[in-house]
Amino acid sequence: MSFDSLGLSPALLRALSDQGYTEPTPIQSAAIPTVLAGRDMLAGAQTGTGKTAAFALPLLERLFANAPAPTSKRKTRALILAPTRELAAQVHESVRAYAKHLRIFSTAIFGGVSMGPQMDALRRGVDLIVATPGRLIDHMERRTVDLSGIEILVLDEADRMLDMGFMPAIKRILGTLPKQRQTLLFSATFAEEIKQLAQQFMREPAEIQVAARNSVVSTITHRVHPVDGAKKRDALLHLLAADSRRQTLVFSRTKHGADKLATFLEKSGLRTAAIHGNKSQGARTRALKDFKGGKVTVLVATDIAARGLDIDQLPMVVNYDLPMVAEDYIHRIGRTGRAGAEGLAVSLVAHDEVRLLRDIRRMLKSEIQIESIAGYEPSTPLNLDSNRGAPGKTGAARPRNPNHARRPHANAGNGHKPHAAANKQHRQWRGNRDARKA
Repeated sequence: MSFDSLGLSPALLRALSDQGYTEPTPIQSAAIPTVLAGRDMLAGAQTGTGKTAAFALPLLERLFANAPAPTSKRKTRALILAPTRELAAQVHESVRAYAKHLRIFSTAIFGGVSMGPQMDALRRGVDLIVATPGRLIDHMERRTVDLSGIEILVLDEADRMLDMGFMPAIKRILGTLPKQRQTLLFSATFAEEIKQLAQQFMREPAEIQVAARNSVVSTITHRVHPVDGAKKRDALLHLLAADSRRQTLVFSRTKHGADKLATFLEKSGLRTAAIHGNKSQGARTRALKDFKGGKVTVLVATDIAARGLDIDQLPMVVNYDLPMVAEDYIHRIGRTGRAGAEGLAVSLVAHDEVRLLRDIRRMLKSEIQIESIAGYEPSTPLNLDSNRGAPGKTGAARPRNPNHARRPHANAGNGHKPHAAANKQHRQWRGNRDARKA
């Protein structure tokens, strides 16, 4: 199948040709005709599947084909909501590239930057807005944005928005939009909250699923390097120095840790930048631009700052710290192995992270290659076969106090999953924190 067969106008096909796109991805082939038909749509697609074009191309086509007569001021007709500033900026960049041969005007609205230029753009009038929920509500409260003419709404990475605590903001925004509109919801998972959101705000949506929940593309190689926590930093430098020109995204669990690690790598001779929630939006934008442009070869990021990063041909992702929630492993490594390219996902795992590694293996339903780095072998082997016992002593149980109730295993019967409950509680806590930063 080619883009020519999907019902797009010559102007959009020309823009796609300018960018070297010839064949649609599975999500694009399934979604574009559905959106052009005017149906609401619930689409399941992981990052890196081409989902931005899957909603942006037919959205632009509909705006272009149904454009009203020219007036003194344009009225906003389409709204795209994204969870983070980086994703909003990147979606807007893609929209502008696709619309380069169309007279469709757009703007991006997100926090961390002055509201002045955003207000100026809204005052002049735009056809399409890409926004984060928090900053959009700021404009709504100031009455600097008019959403009464919205014909098409897109919720991009809806599951991440819910994880980040945006549900009240989303409901507030959706409550102000015209009831008669087309709604498109894109999510990596169809969690229960997503289905409830769809039932509440969508009309008989078509369901499209191109990837199973928590699925990983087959072109990614997973590798674990066991290492003592005290040697992690030097082990990472050893890995990165093997090819200092290779673009690598490194995940740190904390903002302070990301800064310390970036400073260490920079002083060691690697061109490094860091992005996290405490960085200004200008600094985050510059770091990402330098990384994409090759000025920086190592980007150290926290989960909140890295959500939605769209980086083509990224050969390697390193988990310097394993994520506290297993599902975040999927989102992290989804930055590599895109569009059929080969990718490498490396995790440096210390003894205190063994439980997290077990959770990841259980979620992937597969083994992960474990290789020690010569010169950085851990003092004792990782114990991956038992939830009890000292590191390296599989099956050696500690004495148990008979007065203490034994905690059920995560896979125990009756549907009791303490790991899952703890993960959910952690996501809720993290979501409330992240929502304040977007």
